[in-house]
Amino acid sequence: MAGKLKVGVLVSGSGTNLQAIIDAAEQGLPVQVVHVVSSRPDAYGIERAKDAGIPVLVLNRAVYADPKAADAAIVDTLKASGAEYVVMAGYMRMVTDVLLEAFPNRVLNLHPALLPSFVGAHAIQDAFDAGVKVTGVTVHFANAEYDKGPIIAQRAVSVLEDDTVEDLEARIHEVEHEIYPQVLGWIADGRVMVDDAGKVHIKP
Repeated sequence: MAGKLKVGVLVSGSGTNLQAIIDAAEQGLPVQVVHVVSSRPDAYGIERAKDAGIPVLVLNRAVYADPKAADAAIVDTLKASGAEYVVMAGYMRMVTDVLLEAFPNRVLNLHPALLPSFVGAHAIQDAFDAGVKVTGVTVHFANAEYDKGPIIAQRAVSVLEDDTVEDLEARIHEVEHEIYPQVLGWIADGRVMVDDAGKVHIKP
């Protein structure tokens, strides 16, 4: 696996974005998922990781009673696995400075809207309810402010006239599964830079 970008992936649910990364890696993306962390013992992402032969750290609600201690355990696990970046893929916990400082400008998050619009856990429903004609997907570096870290990439998704929120959600997820591996490929190629002002630049 020499030369591949080593990442740890954090999940809380079905793990479809984890699967998209695993599939892209099998098709030549220079990325290796070295460990998966699940915040819930019933998350289906655990099974996806096991099916791919990836070790998994399974946490639960009791562990998160002390969020910093939970993040310390995550950091220890990912560092021991050789992870260079942390990829949040449907991870429904806000990370603390313990994780952010261990991986500065190396914690990625995926948000199902065009930030800074529609922050929070219900972005797709909020955009749909607002009647916007365009929403989308954002990949950004996580920081101490929820959904406000430096933006790496965005892609628009049109809201069609006859869409249900389920239709919109399905198309947004399709875009997520494309853009996350793409961004990881940029990082693996050394193309992503963050300047002193916290703005991301993508080298050609």
